[in-house]
Amino acid sequence: MSRSEEFGPLIAGVPVIPVVVLRDVMAAVPLARALVAGGLPVIEITLRTGVAIDAIERIAGEVEAAVVGAGTVLSKGQLIAVARAGARFIVSPGVNAELLKAADDSPVPFMPGAATASEVMALMDEGYTLQKFFPAAPAGGIAYLKALAGPLPAIRFCPTGGIDASNFGEYLALPNVVCVGGSWVVPGDAVAGGDWVRIEQLARQAATLGRQA
Repeated sequence: MSRSEEFGPLIAGVPVIPVVVLRDVMAAVPLARALVAGGLPVIEITLRTGVAIDAIERIAGEVEAAVVGAGTVLSKGQLIAVARAGARFIVSPGVNAELLKAADDSPVPFMPGAATASEVMALMDEGYTLQKFFPAAPAGGIAYLKALAGPLPAIRFCPTGGIDASNFGEYLALPNVVCVGGSWVVPGDAVAGGDWVRIEQLARQAATLGRQA
């Protein structure tokens, strides 16, 4: 069985995974509730700030409908920490041997990142048929994903990086893209200002348009 089959039930029917950078742990729960209400329950909290792991733990414990995961996981120690905090999935922008071994030893579904055909093939050999394509736009975007589909038809991607409201539908229309990751549904000023209504509206627009793509 492919390692990526564990991801299937988590992302089924979810076109967009919000990629969240949180600087205030108190914003974690209301933000998650707004995204869930808007139809985007699968949420990636990136480990780019010191409050990220606490935020994951709070969302996991208080927002039952949310499927909270951890992004920007770069090491074995981080992978173990986010799993203990309650992360339902783990995402990395790339991989190394230590991280792959830790993922093999963890029950939490893991989505590794790749940016080249060689990286995609190496992860395919490890059993990962669902991969994060990062950084999507700088690495070639839609044209590159179309090119990969020919020689690597079994691989599915979640592209992230440079994706926004203006182009995410084009990515979702590709047969080898199952969902996209993006931060446009959680703009920094809305999070800082506690504008949960705006975030819910952005999430609803993305969920609705994404399912039509």
